[in-house]
Amino acid sequence: MAQLILKQIDDLLATMQQSLPSASHRSTEQKDAPSTHNANDYSTLPIIVTGGAGFIGSHTVVELIHAGFTNIIILDNFVNSSIESISRVKHITSAATPNIINYELDIAKDVQKLDEIVARHRPYACIHFAGLKAVGESIQKPLLYYQNNLVSTTNLIEVLGKYDCNNIIFSSSATVYGNNPNNKVPVTEASQVGVGLTNPYGKTKYFIEEILTDYGAACKSARIVILRYFNPIGAHKSGLIGEDPQGIPNNLMPFLSRVAVAQTKKESDKAFYERYKELSVFGNDYKTCDGTGVRDYIHVVDLAQGHVNALIFDVIKKGGGDGNVSVYNLGTGKGTSVLQLKDALEKACGFKIPFVIKERRAGDIAELYADCSLAEKAIQWKAKLTIDDACRDSWNWQSKNPYGFKKQ
Repeated sequence: MAQLILKQIDDLLATMQQSLPSASHRSTEQKDAPSTHNANDYSTLPIIVTGGAGFIGSHTVVELIHAGFTNIIILDNFVNSSIESISRVKHITSAATPNIINYELDIAKDVQKLDEIVARHRPYACIHFAGLKAVGESIQKPLLYYQNNLVSTTNLIEVLGKYDCNNIIFSSSATVYGNNPNNKVPVTEASQVGVGLTNPYGKTKYFIEEILTDYGAACKSARIVILRYFNPIGAHKSGLIGEDPQGIPNNLMPFLSRVAVAQTKKESDKAFYERYKELSVFGNDYKTCDGTGVRDYIHVVDLAQGHVNALIFDVIKKGGGDGNVSVYNLGTGKGTSVLQLKDALEKACGFKIPFVIKERRAGDIAELYADCSLAEKAIQWKAKLTIDDACRDSWNWQSKNPYGFKKQ
């Protein structure tokens, strides 16, 4: 399977290379639609955000606007997100009078509409979040993940390049480091990637990193930033936007938050309570502080600000070094155990959260957290918010929106 996918990637890259616009073609198009980009005035720089209605995407749009990037184009098919989040982002940022335009679009399937949008807006840069991301589903439906996540990315790169937009920031993941005994914690950007990947979702992140790296080598005008981040948690302090996974959450924090909410719904919503009445902790015999797995949990607002800093200090100010492809870890540099996270959420909500210890899950590792010193040096970014901050904001969001953006 992996060899077949890699061959498909090579074929896609070969096609993209053949279809890259020539210099004369690009200059002709620029005459038809002259650029008004002024790197000294961020409001003149249209930014496309794919998946901009999602958890990390919506928070990043807020932080972009707060930083002065008020011309935002959101592309989202709303498969794993809600259009309501965009309305709430507009409310949060209303004082900045942003120009937020959103299109319902599947970039893996509708290349013509994607082309029309890019031609209309002539973006300066694209921040690419869009993609399927449920680990369990990716194991059950691997071809769906390879087709959606890889094809959407190659479509996007090709259309952006056609209109001279080669500034791309990609939402990657710490999953690319895999379950690899050769990697010591904290992992750095130089740690081995692509080895010990346990699910198709993680493999698509790794393959897309390879695609973007190869594209950067082929297109010297490109500026590619790959952001590998760890476990985003928290929510906007207003409680208006937050994580709203479809179905039963795969990640710890949204599930834990729903378990907390369920304790308040024993009588009013018995079905919800039965679904989320307790937290399952998989393994308590790891060589960690309390025997449970340790991960690097980062507040989503810190993470969103990392994307803004990457845009400013790497893409605009070219501070990423000599090459045109940069990779940064975004995390706190500190590990937090499952039980420590539970305790922090208990502090935020004010009551105990029931849990049960179960057997370890196959493929889980004891601990994983990041060395983020490169991001601090190159893009002047460092996580500022704490686990307590994240749990406070998660509970604020979840208690105000127990069913997410849906009323029930």
